[in-house]
Amino acid sequence: MPIDRLKLLERLLDLTRTLSLSVDLEAYLQTVLSAASELTDSETASIMEYDRNTKEFYFKFIPWFHREALSGARVPLSGSVAGWIFSNVKPAIVNDTSKDERHYEKIDHLANFTTRSLAGAPLILRGKPIGVFEVFNKANGAHYTEEDVLVLETLASLSSTAIQNYQLENTVQTAREEARELNRMKNDFIAITSHELRTPLGLILGHATFLRELVGSEYHEQVDAIIRNASRLKEIIESLSNVDNYQTGAASLRQRRASMVRIGEDVIASFREMAAQKGITLKGEFPENDGLFADVDAAKIVIVLSNLVKNAVTFTPEGGHVTVRGSRDAADIRVEVQDDGMGIPAKDLEMIFERFYQVESHLTRKHGGMGLGLSVARGMIEMHGGRIWVESEEGKGSVFTFLLPLEAERSSSIPGRPAA
Repeated sequence: MPIDRLKLLERLLDLTRTLSLSVDLEAYLQTVLSAASELTDSETASIMEYDRNTKEFYFKFIPWFHREALSGARVPLSGSVAGWIFSNVKPAIVNDTSKDERHYEKIDHLANFTTRSLAGAPLILRGKPIGVFEVFNKANGAHYTEEDVLVLETLASLSSTAIQNYQLENTVQTAREEARELNRMKNDFIAITSHELRTPLGLILGHATFLRELVGSEYHEQVDAIIRNASRLKEIIESLSNVDNYQTGAASLRQRRASMVRIGEDVIASFREMAAQKGITLKGEFPENDGLFADVDAAKIVIVLSNLVKNAVTFTPEGGHVTVRGSRDAADIRVEVQDDGMGIPAKDLEMIFERFYQVESHLTRKHGGMGLGLSVARGMIEMHGGRIWVESEEGKGSVFTFLLPLEAERSSSIPGRPAA
């Protein structure tokens, strides 16, 4: 193999490797231009992009010594070699520009440069031309060859890939920034809404409860409806606040030695009437002579377990079963809430703990809810250094499981977040 061919392959391989690295686009394409001049034995090279609005090319990347002169220069689509290459999506060779009417001489005057010969190839992105890659003035008056064109087409392809990577990175970065801004706006809305609703809602509940004692029994149903729905709104606001506090780092832990058996039994007792109204068997299975003690914020674990049990009872049909189990291993307390209800579709399992995510909207609308309970549960378990997950089969039921460390770190805030 001739040494020039070996040199060519080595240089192209090096450029291909560099493309896979995270590099600055301009620096990379300047390297490609240098390689084009070297490998085709040309005086200089350039990359032009096409502006579809003006139907002109502008110099996107050029050697530094032409940058000032050509910074605002434009090359027309009609009446230029670049335009022919772009329109035909084919490479071109012009070995004597004085004999080719397609040569656009104005650029030579601007750059104080004489173009004697040139070769070019289209820049193609997603199957469409976006610009032209050109080299100028082959050394010693030699002619450009098909091998030079092959080199240009290869370098043009690498350049197009680099431009595409740059565009994709920009798109991803923009999307991330927009997502962060939307998340910030959402958190602000949640915080403001929760705060502003608390006071009037508290007044509604207080006065409704007071009125119930004054009005006759014939109005109790109407007043009870007010109290019931206001209490539901209060639950939603508390859930919003709990999620917001976790997300912003405002939540804190008050860890004490607590019995998971006692917490489990209390939660089961609070939902026993709800389960009985649906004919659902709600029971607990805990080890005898073991209170399953752990360092936890008991109030938050009650909220977690209450959300799980309430969901299980809500989405289990009449005559079904809900079981709360507790156990321990060497380092963790394990709590499971199992039901034989409708189950969760496989496509929803990964998103089930996200804020406002709801499985099968027609079902959740039937049973109510905003898709916050499981998000609250995950946040509070993670605050304790634990984890929570679900296993489910549609039509057969679900098992929600969370683990809590036996010996939690004595921290007053969420790991990785500032204390309130």
